[in-house]
Amino acid sequence: MWSRPENPVKIQPSQLKPGVFVWLDVGWQDHPFFTNKFRITSQAEINQIIALGLPHVYYYPNKSTSAPAPVPMPESAPVPVATTPALEAVAAPKISEKKALLQKQKDAAARADRGWERASNQVREVLLDLGRQPKKAGAALSSLTQETAKMISGSDEVLLHLLGDKNGSGPQFHALNVMTLSMVLGKAMNLSESDLGDLAMGALAHDAGLGKVPLPIIQAKNRQRHEEAFYREHCQYGVEFAKAAGVFSQQAINIIQDHHEFVDGSGYPAQKTAIAPLASIVAVVNRYDELCSPDSPAQRSLMPAEALAHIYAKENGKFDKRILNLLIRILGVYPPGTIVALSDGLLGLVVSPGKASLRPKVLIYEQDLPKDEAAVADLSDIPDLKIDESIRPETLPPDVLKWLNPRQRLSYFFSVEQTSLADN
Repeated sequence: MWSRPENPVKIQPSQLKPGVFVWLDVGWQDHPFFTNKFRITSQAEINQIIALGLPHVYYYPNKSTSAPAPVPMPESAPVPVATTPALEAVAAPKISEKKALLQKQKDAAARADRGWERASNQVREVLLDLGRQPKKAGAALSSLTQETAKMISGSDEVLLHLLGDKNGSGPQFHALNVMTLSMVLGKAMNLSESDLGDLAMGALAHDAGLGKVPLPIIQAKNRQRHEEAFYREHCQYGVEFAKAAGVFSQQAINIIQDHHEFVDGSGYPAQKTAIAPLASIVAVVNRYDELCSPDSPAQRSLMPAEALAHIYAKENGKFDKRILNLLIRILGVYPPGTIVALSDGLLGLVVSPGKASLRPKVLIYEQDLPKDEAAVADLSDIPDLKIDESIRPETLPPDVLKWLNPRQRLSYFFSVEQTSLADN
């Protein structure tokens, strides 16, 4: 359980020892560490702090695993304050490295954010028009998905990002989440560009048929039998829209028709047990996003880690096990959107999966910093820092929760890594 640090105690830099949880009361850009608050792990870190020439630092007794050294006696030789050359030799290169890393992370996140904004506007209009002007909407959707498939197929790596605040509502939120996670899975499965295009097309339009279902039925926590029957017709309505558009491949139509089918025969509308591969991808992703962001405001949304655990423990027989296991591996034990307590006592929000399941990228909570200036720590690159536990949002103080602001409806998008792509 995370708790707010107690009041810090002022000490001299010469008193620092490994195990002391320290606070550097300087600007984030003026020191070489990932955060202003951390537990010292080595003499090298102490040397870097001394090189900053600070007259004092602060430490937190309850978060420290060792006490500071005694204050030096007056007759002892004073600890020299670092000179400018010493600062440049010890701290300045690391400060520059930290700034460059943060800028790279910000650039990737900004690309994802711009991509989401462009796609969101298009997808919202397409989903509204698919029932009214199917050929026009289909052409626009085809153009968007072909561009997306080409970008992802030609990239070296696809990075998943948790986006910041996205105001408004509409079917585009769920559609883009499902498309994004499906495409990340498709890339990991080495699908061809053509298959990725069909996957994106079907994923974005998988719920298009809900446009014919009254909103009260969609948002009902417990539907009457006739309401449930009406709701389940959205799969067939979507197929009709897709066929009228004239640009959907059979693979894309299969996704729309079968995204609620389960391999154990308990799905709908046809209780199939043999489900097309692309439809199987969308089926598991759709279920995951439904659990995190349910249609009904009265239904409790699960934390991302809870949603994955629920599917794996209680519903794994419904899905293609290879695809489900791959989704879990990609999202990790702590999926984006999870609030976590770190081993050094700090708090953070997982914003992207890392290279390893237990070591994602975490936005570090710093109450004195604006959120867009806070550090993102890639735990894959920081062996001494790990996640202790996930934290439920309702257990946090209101001001901390406001800073982290994990939205009830999580929004994901991607960026690609490839030197030939300047702004994607």
